[in-house]
This record gives sequence, C-alpha cells and structure tokens, in this order.
Amino acid sequence: MRVAVTGATGFLGGRLVRRLAERGNRITAFGRDKARGTALEKLGAVFLPLDLEEARLPAQLSEAEVFVHAAALSSAWGPAGRFQSANVTGTRRALDLARAMGAGRFIFISSPSVTFRLEDCFGIRETDPLPPPINAYAASKAEAEVLVREARDLRPVILRPRAIYGRGDVALLPRLIRAASQGPLPLLRGGQAITQLTHVEDVVGSILAAIQAPPSFSGGTYHVAGPEELPVRLIAETACRRAGYEPRWRAIPWPVAHAGVRLIEALAHLRPGAPEPRITLFGLGLFAFSQVLDRSALLRDLDFSPQIRFNAGLEEAFSEGEG
Repeated sequence: MRVAVTGATGFLGGRLVRRLAERGNRITAFGRDKARGTALEKLGAVFLPLDLEEARLPAQLSEAEVFVHAAALSSAWGPAGRFQSANVTGTRRALDLARAMGAGRFIFISSPSVTFRLEDCFGIRETDPLPPPINAYAASKAEAEVLVREARDLRPVILRPRAIYGRGDVALLPRLIRAASQGPLPLLRGGQAITQLTHVEDVVGSILAAIQAPPSFSGGTYHVAGPEELPVRLIAETACRRAGYEPRWRAIPWPVAHAGVRLIEALAHLRPGAPEPRITLFGLGLFAFSQVLDRSALLRDLDFSPQIRFNAGLEEAFSEGEG
C-alpha cells in the first residue's frame, strides 16, 4: 500500500514509518529533520522535507492511498498563535496535500486533551460534548478535528492517543523524571488520580488498523489508551525509580495549588517571551484528577485494542536500540 506520513521524523511518525516499511509498504515521509529523514530513506521511504506552516506545498508528489497526519506542535504551554499555525493551518494544508496525492483515507492524530476537565472523569466517550479547552494546544486540536471531520471525501479517522511513551520519547516520561529531580512533586487530593498511558507501539497498531480498514468504512473518532488504569502516583514513582530517582511528594490542598498555579501562569505571561513555568494548570490537573477514556469504539469498529502493559512498556522505553 502507498502511505504518506507527516511528522515522520518525530517520535510517533518515525516509529510508524519503520513498521510500515517492515510490512513492505511504499512510503512518502514528510518531516523537518533532514538527518532523520536520511535514516528513513535507508528504510526505503521517500523523504520530502516539509513545513506545513509554509504556504508552498511540494511540487513533485507521488500518489498515496492513505495519508497519516502525525505532525503537530504538542505542548502544555505556548502562544495561541503558534498552536493555530502549527495545528490548525498545518492540518488544513495536510488535507490539501492528501487530496493532491489522491488519498482515499486521512488519518489524523489528535489528542484526548480536548476532553480534559478539572474534575474526575471516567469512561470518557468520543461522543461526549467537549469542554472548554484547558489550554491553547487543546483548543487547536479541537479546531483541527472539526476541519478533519468536514473532509468527508477523505473518509477521515481521528485517533486520540492518551499519553504516548516508549523508547525515543523526549516528552512524557523525561519531563516527569526531570520535574521529580528538581523538587517535590505535588500530592493532590490524596494522590487518588488515575490515568492511562499508551505505548507507542500500541498507537502505531491503532494507525495500522485504520490503514487496513475496508474502503467501505466511512471513518470516525477513536480513543486509544493502554490496557491499564493506573494511579498517577504509581506511574511517577515507577518511572523515576527506573531512572534512578526516589521521587519526593508534597501534599498541597487542591484550592491552594490551583490558585498558586493560576498566579504562576499569569506571571509567566508577563515575562519576556512568556517562558513555560515549572508546572502548568494542565499538568497540575493531571496530578489531581482521574481521566479515563472509554476504548470500546476502537475495538468495535477497527478490531484493535492496545495490549502493552506499563511495566513491559517501561522496560522498552529505557532499553537501547532503534524504534
């Protein structure tokens, strides 16, 4: 099959290209990192440097049956205009690119941050109304989802993978471990918050399931999350100890922590360049409230269910080798 992938030089996109290559697919890989693009070419992919925020799209394009849009600016902090450019304008141009390549399926990697609330939420379904966005990133992803759903000619599939980790991750677990090394982590509401993590190979598996969906499948929106619902405190302690740190905790009443982080964010916005504070409201909310996704639609419609448990995934994340 002929597959195009944006964000191919990133963590998830690179892992996807490797798995597609192993299966003998013909791949057009788009990305910004030319050095990593060279590595993808050694796998047999055609690499094209591309910045979707720029108006000009490549002049010479091969055909693709499926287009996977994994490129994004993902962060809990940053100016709204930057997220709009990367995630909304970028998605609009990815849709144009998919049509130019003749794709019959568009797979969009979104985020469950669009469902995030500062309250305990269990069994969150794809059909649930979205709350007001917690930050500019979530707002941009929600807006991009609307663009993708409207592209019915591309039979779009929207995947919302929860908290991707694995070997090569430079965001989730590394940020958590770095925070623990810098001082106590916040212990909120008695440390009762529960969440799900998703190993990168399970996310790749969900994308492959969407790629392999029959032409008659019209698409949909799907949550992707690992098979376990785990306490956030357990995740933090297990990951930190694996990295050689014994995390410390500081119990803080939620109202106090909430007010404090609101003030910290406001002060950060006043500083030149609005640097990211050590903790954001979104990050604080992850430590305070349970966020559990319903995964049943993914199994029902795409016959796929993530299987990699946290302990096994953590060992892979700390292992050496290529993705």
